[in-house]
Amino acid sequence: MRIGVLKEIKADEYRVSLTPAGARELVSRGHQVIVETGAGEGSAFPDEAYLSAGAEIVENAEQVFDKASLLLKVKEPLGQEYLRLQPRHVLFTYLHLAPNPELTRGLIESGATCLAYETVEPANGHLPLLAPMSEVAGRIAPTPERTSWSA
Repeated sequence: MRIGVLKEIKADEYRVSLTPAGARELVSRGHQVIVETGAGEGSAFPDEAYLSAGAEIVENAEQVFDKASLLLKVKEPLGQEYLRLQPRHVLFTYLHLAPNPELTRGLIESGATCLAYETVEPANGHLPLLAPMSEVAGRIAPTPERTSWSA
């Protein structure tokens, strides 16, 4: 499978959907990993780390969309991303569709298969991809102890 890692373009989003170690594991199992240049920089993973793991670095998102069939992201795609999706693509990311009917329509119209991290549920009923993110969000949420305003 040709797996593409896109650089996040949403404001203030610096995470990356695949670490170099993850890329190495996929490559060792016979997959091709295509990483947009700079995709890992916000998470302190330089392009060289992906190259060392056996991934290919490409110059821009358009090349990732052209070369990959499975697309990995962290956040929901913005218009310039979901408009590039084609029926041959599988998108795997957090989608958060409920508050975004425009995104929902765009994904449907693309014909791509879209899998939301937040809906992955094994037989035990847990949400293994959503739970860790919820824990982090809960830990950094504003509380009276963490705010500078007073009532």
